[in-house]
Amino acid sequence: MKRRVNVIGVGMTKFAKPGASDDYHVMAKAAGLAAMKDAGIQYSDVEQAFCGYVYGDSTCGQRAVYELGLTGIPVVNVNNNCSTGSSALFLARQAIEGGLAECVIALGFEKMERGALGSKFNDRENPMGQHVQVMMEAQGFNQAPPAAQMFGGAGREYRWRYGTKRETFGKIAEKARQHAANNPYALFNQVLSLEEIMASDEVFDPLTRFQCCPPTCGAGAAILCSDEFAKKHGIANPVYIAAQAMTTDFASSFDEKSMIKMVGYDMTRAAADSVYEQAGIGPQDINVVELHDCFTANELLTYEGLGLCPEGGAEKFIWDGDNTYGGKYVTNPSGGLLSKGHPLGATGLAQCTELVWQLRGQAEKRQVEGARVALQHNLGLGGACVVTMYRND
Repeated sequence: MKRRVNVIGVGMTKFAKPGASDDYHVMAKAAGLAAMKDAGIQYSDVEQAFCGYVYGDSTCGQRAVYELGLTGIPVVNVNNNCSTGSSALFLARQAIEGGLAECVIALGFEKMERGALGSKFNDRENPMGQHVQVMMEAQGFNQAPPAAQMFGGAGREYRWRYGTKRETFGKIAEKARQHAANNPYALFNQVLSLEEIMASDEVFDPLTRFQCCPPTCGAGAAILCSDEFAKKHGIANPVYIAAQAMTTDFASSFDEKSMIKMVGYDMTRAAADSVYEQAGIGPQDINVVELHDCFTANELLTYEGLGLCPEGGAEKFIWDGDNTYGGKYVTNPSGGLLSKGHPLGATGLAQCTELVWQLRGQAEKRQVEGARVALQHNLGLGGACVVTMYRND
């Protein structure tokens, strides 16, 4: 029988630009210690560790958790591109739910280089080869960063299909900056106007520079446990994971030669549908969302993939303000990847941290009033999508 999985401790570092951060193990230590302090436990209580990072040598996870203690526990390293942090969370949740452990840590960190993401191995098949082939057939290839071409191409396909204004994408970045202004952990706290966002350099139509997430360094952590462990440690009414699903690419990701499908729309829709079915509630019951806004185009597509608005309805959803405070759903109160930053291995656990704070009423100026149900969406091309629902009711 499946057991309930509680999130009793969370923590993260303030995100930083490449070259301005501590080393990965130092950031990981800070996030891990913060999560354990939040949970009120010692490292000796932790039975397993799942550590996520994308850029680093083998066993960086061990080097990171060794900063927390040397207790000989299993340490599993996880790399699932931009969904790495949530993939570590997924494994940690399975360990508790399946009765394999009573208390585990999911830890994510990234020390990134300046500039656009690139491949480190050029003497073997690129795992994104099928995705690039779809892009080549759909729109060709130019000198813009490949990820911007992929997500920008998906935004362009959407724009042509529905007649969406370019400014609609810019409105998402405007919202992100407004939200991040209240987040002391965010990389960018400066508010930008829609005009400033649209006037920034074009990266790949419809994306301008301020509509693309920056390379970022940082760390995040979460402590998960069973009901029995929580009770033993005097933890009452913790936030818990009501449902979670991970999906990978479907045949439609490649066969339909659609940029929207290729960047993970069907993964998102399938994972969300599974989560709603598991939880027994739908998107109408959600109060707050942290979703994967690596580019404004992906946030727009994800509104529809998660069922927050109907297909083709994202533009109205955005201009009506239904994606922010006072609307139907507060999306990315943290500022999201666009403004908080995107340290690949840490992103999913930073999203988790924000949502746990929201459900506890600890998000300070970002607090969503009366938040009881939260949804997290973390996407990695290549590909994997993890959707998680949290509750505190």
